Amino acid sequence: MEWLSIIQRPLMTERATNLKAHANQYVFRVRSEASKREIKLAVERLFKVKVLGVNTLRVKGKLRRMGNAPASYRPDWKKAIVSVQAGQEIKVLDEGAGS
Repeated sequence: MEWLSIIQRPLMTERATNLKAHANQYVFRVRSEASKREIKLAVERLFKVKVLGVNTLRVKGKLRRMGNAPASYRPDWKKAIVSVQAGQEIKVLDEGAGS
């Protein structure tokens, strides 16, 4: 698996912002097939930081209803919470927060 395609996008939610400020952790949406080791290598290579740990979880897709059409579900996806060494930060996330 190409390490550049593992990280899909950062997640900027209220909880992710609190994790970043208090625990030096960052939250990403990643490919469903990616392992913790692959996610760690991808973050280290993309952002030039030392990763201490990776926690992952699968998020179930929400129910989607539109008019009289039969109900369906959005696809399931995977989230990764990455712990970075103290004193290091991922600056790409800070720049996009204002837009």
